[in-house]
Amino acid sequence: MTEHKSHLSRAERIETQLRERFSPVHFVLTDQSASHAGHAGARAGGETHYHLAMQAAAFEGLSRVARQRLVYDTLREEFDTGLHALTLDLKPAAGV
Repeated sequence: MTEHKSHLSRAERIETQLRERFSPVHFVLTDQSASHAGHAGARAGGETHYHLAMQAAAFEGLSRVARQRLVYDTLREEFDTGLHALTLDLKPAAGV
C-alpha cells in the first residue's frame, strides 16, 4: 500500500480501491464490526466485518461468483492485514 494511503481507515481504503477499480454507480459500505464483538476475527477497534452493496457496469455478464472474486482480489491486501469478513451484494449497473 502506498504511504499516502496509510493514514486512511480501512473503510476509506476499501472505498478508494473499489471506486478506482469499478467506478460504481451505487456504493454503500457498512462497518458491522460492532455486532461481531467476541466472534471469530473480531478485534478491538473494529474494522474487521463489513457489508458492501455495489452496482457497477464492470459486473455486467458476470456470474455472482465471478463478481465476488473480482472484489476479493481487489481487496486481497485488506484481507491479509485484518479484514475478516465481507458480505457482498453486487449487481451490474442497469442501463449504464
